[in-house]
Amino acid sequence: MDRRIALKNMGLAFGYTVATPTLIGLMQSCQDEKSINWTPSFFTKDQALALTQLVDIILPKTDTPSASEVKVDVFIDRYANEVMDENTQEFILMVFDVFNNNALKSSGKEQVADLSTKDLEMVLAKGLQVSKEEAEANEETIEKYMEAKIQGENIDLNENVAISAFATNLRNMTIWAYKTSEYIGEEVLAYLPVPGEYVPCGDLEELTGGKAWSI
Repeated sequence: MDRRIALKNMGLAFGYTVATPTLIGLMQSCQDEKSINWTPSFFTKDQALALTQLVDIILPKTDTPSASEVKVDVFIDRYANEVMDENTQEFILMVFDVFNNNALKSSGKEQVADLSTKDLEMVLAKGLQVSKEEAEANEETIEKYMEAKIQGENIDLNENVAISAFATNLRNMTIWAYKTSEYIGEEVLAYLPVPGEYVPCGDLEELTGGKAWSI
């Protein structure tokens, strides 16, 4: 893989690409988590509490379940623990800490466990409100940061860039994991495990009632 692409993948994504059988299996295994107060494998308990609130800010309960109700938070924790490489794990922990510390500073609170949905939502919105030009500049900054880290240099990443990187990647992975979950795939999206008649060109409203395909 091109080094520039590899660096960008480590810094700008949680590392997921396509819904491989392994990742789908990992997502489905999270559905067996019985306790609401699940025990995280990768994040700390306080980080897990914040993660649960954040995924529900991104995808709250409406006429469909919230993200945490289909265990998106559990999946992200297990994915980070079982799939991410060490460099990506370190990066995610770093930007998550920057995100939470900013929320603490803005709210005047001292413990991550005390952060409310409102406290977290303010920082999440700030991280997502970037222009196309700012996003491109952030990519270049993160690429240089990851290059320096690989070379053993001790540098800091700009706070706003770190917050934006965390917020953007969390939003993308939350949506991806939500759509991959068993309930959403089978009950909300258009689901047809055994293909029927092949229709090369048809109206989505007529074929699925306007729903996107699950698989």
